[in-house]
Amino acid sequence: MKVDRVVIDTNVLISAALIPASVPAQCVDWALANTTLLFSPDTFEELQTRLWRPKFDRYLSLEQRRAIFHDMRAAALWITPEPSTTTFSRDPDDDKFIHLALSGKAAWLITGDQDLLVVTAVENLEIMTPARFLERIRK
Repeated sequence: MKVDRVVIDTNVLISAALIPASVPAQCVDWALANTTLLFSPDTFEELQTRLWRPKFDRYLSLEQRRAIFHDMRAAALWITPEPSTTTFSRDPDDDKFIHLALSGKAAWLITGDQDLLVVTAVENLEIMTPARFLERIRK
């Protein structure tokens, strides 16, 4: 199955940054090399807000974090979803990822967030874990 566009949740992106050989890192690497990664201003802001937290200081230098932001900003297709009151997730803050995926016509949303993983039947969007994503692309 060819996938043109994907959305990767913040938790997967952070895991990939922290553990370069991890399953999340393999997902991000594959997505960057083979498809278009989508960001919206809201999803990118969440990544920045989370990754700048002091708890990551011992794992990632300021230069590494700046490089991640630069690379993601440059590699991604930027979408500004239309404002919507539609809720999908148990955590309304997570809906921004679904709204981005739908607006950007992404086939897959990759996440480790249970609030998103339990969402069913959202148009043509499949929500899956990084491990499931790797399983699918290797078939």
